[in-house]
Amino acid sequence: MAPQPPKFATLGCRLNAYETEAMKAMAAEAGLGDAVIVNTCAVTAEAVRKARQDIRRLRRENPEARLIVTGCAAQTEPETFSAMSEVDMVIGNSEKMQPETWAKLGPDFIGQTERVQVDDIMSVQETAGHLIDGFGTRSRAYVQVQNGCDHRCTFCIIPYGRGNSRSVPAGVVVDQIKRLVQQGYNEVVLTGVDLTSWGADLPAAPRLGDLVMRILRLTDVPRLRISSIDSIEADEALMQAIATEPRLMPHLHLSLQAGDDMILKRMKRRHLRDDAIRFCEDARKLRPEMTFGADIIAGFPTETEEMFVNSLKLVEDCDLTWLHVFPYSKREGTPAAKIPTQVNGKVIKDRAARLRAAGDAQVARHLAAQQGRDHRVLMESPRMGRTEQFTEVHFSADQPEGQVVPVTIIGQEGGHLIA
Repeated sequence: MAPQPPKFATLGCRLNAYETEAMKAMAAEAGLGDAVIVNTCAVTAEAVRKARQDIRRLRRENPEARLIVTGCAAQTEPETFSAMSEVDMVIGNSEKMQPETWAKLGPDFIGQTERVQVDDIMSVQETAGHLIDGFGTRSRAYVQVQNGCDHRCTFCIIPYGRGNSRSVPAGVVVDQIKRLVQQGYNEVVLTGVDLTSWGADLPAAPRLGDLVMRILRLTDVPRLRISSIDSIEADEALMQAIATEPRLMPHLHLSLQAGDDMILKRMKRRHLRDDAIRFCEDARKLRPEMTFGADIIAGFPTETEEMFVNSLKLVEDCDLTWLHVFPYSKREGTPAAKIPTQVNGKVIKDRAARLRAAGDAQVARHLAAQQGRDHRVLMESPRMGRTEQFTEVHFSADQPEGQVVPVTIIGQEGGHLIA
């Protein structure tokens, strides 16, 4: 009987999902058979706990399979996962993107190769964006253009899982997107760990805006979307693209994290509250229909009620729509974990709930403002698509999946629009 193909479980971000697609291709090329590969996330202590929980479940469900753990949590805590009796092998974030790693994993790899393969991620000089042409649904593809991060925010473990910033050369990105357009994709999303640092390690140090303008100039991609940016690092060319390029979608997800200057300084962020407000105002002047999402952390160490209220007010001051709220999670190995004044867990939970409520109110306001407006909706399934601002739209009749459909909004229900 032919061996079962490997199963993949992906936790965490879009970049992890992208890299899982690359691993699938490499595992298939290597002929890897009955195995379970868990691509972990380390962004919070809860993410690591969930990874351990999922590993135990997957072992129960696949008692005979070889179980391999990789991803950010495997990179930052290899000893945690190698100590688990359910785990056969631990592979680091750099190693998982190397074809030779998978080529070694033939049918009888256990006992014939090193059980823990995790090297110094900080020594990695390039990213593996050339491995695949993107992934996604039939409508939207994701293209990795950058990996790693040179910044050291005090709450963040990710640089120790991803390494320093590395960029995929612009020519490689453009060629990928051209192929995706030929395959029929109507929207491409640029992904990375710290997108606005793209280009700093390339010759002549181009900026993200240069890459965006080059993509729009050299490809026919109908819709280009940026996954997440650090607003303080937005360059002049990116602002020009926002102002002049209708194919660049009017939706930006901002890494804000807090709205209080003292907390931002203790986080070692590179912007202050007024910088965030000014960026949102400037971007909206250039593109009035622009909508913003944002990451905000509730309960960072030393955060008082007054400091928290500054973050809460930022939701309206920046007119944020799509919030990703993170209750602060202590990550061993980060400077913030050593701060003596940690916020009580119940207080953190309450503040996170208040932030989410503010976000829900902003979504309701945004939805109400779309009544009667015309939109171009990219269909993700026969009855659901998204506007250029990434607002979900539902339909009562089937639409052509993967196509951009012009519609008029006739109502709203349960956090989405109706067309």
